Amino acid sequence: GALTGELVARVGAGNVSAADPSEAFVAAVRARHPDVEARVAAAEALPFDDAVFDAALAQLVVHFMADPVAGLAEMARVTRPGGVVAACVWDFENDRAPISMFWRAVRDLELDAPGEAHLAGARAGHLVELLTAADLVDVEGGVVETRVDHAGFVEWWEPFTLGVGPAGAFASTLETEVLEAVRARCEELLPPPPFEITAAAWAARGRVSSSARR
Repeated sequence: GALTGELVARVGAGNVSAADPSEAFVAAVRARHPDVEARVAAAEALPFDDAVFDAALAQLVVHFMADPVAGLAEMARVTRPGGVVAACVWDFENDRAPISMFWRAVRDLELDAPGEAHLAGARAGHLVELLTAADLVDVEGGVVETRVDHAGFVEWWEPFTLGVGPAGAFASTLETEVLEAVRARCEELLPPPPFEITAAAWAARGRVSSSARR
């Protein structure tokens, strides 16, 4: 609910709706922001009427969509003509994600893993291509940089042990000794705690055409 919280702070809970395919994530959003309309739904089938929002945003989500173009087109469908559709995805191509050290450790140990650089939007220019393919107009791209603070290594490492995202899913397939080797290599690569990670995400936005057919 990080994006939802930011939107609530800017425009008020009554002007924000949220959707996520994970029931647990939706429950967390509802608990934190009870006045926000939050629904369980995939991006490719949003449970909202046509042209009801001024903007539709996807933060660090496009690379998880089963069909990114369909998901972005759905975002455009629920956005009014002239409204904005925007998205961002970590720059896995250049190892600038907060978890890139995990994949670097996997490569250093010569483990067979696909990584995440091949996923939708995770490389230069791809988000712009996807928004254009979804019939958005005036599409432009850029880079968003951020800093993530960690009190210690365990805090950074824990999500991998919970199976979160592609990295967590890959970690769950490893034998105990192999996973421990990855863990040790990550600890070697990261600065001593507390540490700060500078990360970057590809970002793109476009407008819904005024001639868009509903």
